[in-house]
Amino acid sequence: MTNPDPDAVRVTFEGIAPRYDLANHLLSGGLDFLWRRRLIREAKAEQPSDVLDLATGSGDIALALRVALPVDVKVMGLDFCPPMLAEAECKRISAGYSPDSLRFVHGDCLSLDFPDGSFDLVTIAFGLRNLSDRAIGLSEMQRVLRPGGRLLILEFSQPFFFLRPFYYLYLRGILPFFARWVTGDRQAYEYLGSSISGFPDRFGLAQELRQANFGKVNFVSLTGAVVALHVGEKK
Repeated sequence: MTNPDPDAVRVTFEGIAPRYDLANHLLSGGLDFLWRRRLIREAKAEQPSDVLDLATGSGDIALALRVALPVDVKVMGLDFCPPMLAEAECKRISAGYSPDSLRFVHGDCLSLDFPDGSFDLVTIAFGLRNLSDRAIGLSEMQRVLRPGGRLLILEFSQPFFFLRPFYYLYLRGILPFFARWVTGDRQAYEYLGSSISGFPDRFGLAQELRQANFGKVNFVSLTGAVVALHVGEKK
């Protein structure tokens, strides 16, 4: 698979923003709640003071971080798709959080507009595979972390061998039709399937983190390695 085109990715998410959350829950069979909960538990254990959630989308991870972390922790969500940020902002207002406590900003993961060492925790859930250049993105994440800070990546991976025939049948043969019924946009979820099948497995992504100069890289496989949670620490 070639690197994703950022304009095409933006248009894709603009088109499904209003029904993005519903589609995630239905198309994953509700497993997305469990996967995100695992990331939040890991984030909470880090006891951060400044958190940046990249590719925040409709803001579910940033909102969950805000709920789970102490009130004095600053949480920021960043995305490059305005309609998705609008969904996130509606959730922030509905939940009653002030912009000082939880803030959503427009930005590019490949060129983060923050000084070096601005955060002690960076998270990204199901967004890394959409970057047009993962090496640059990971380098930027490493740059804005403080020494000893950690990056948490929750992302689709390559499932255990015995699951692959069934998994790829679902991705390529079933998911696009179901997605069209839920969102009205089959093409968006054809992209999802191709982006997952072309993404490195958990060992490959761990190696990319090491190449980006992260230390103490580890990962945990979730749901038969359909998803993996990677942790990388800035040296």
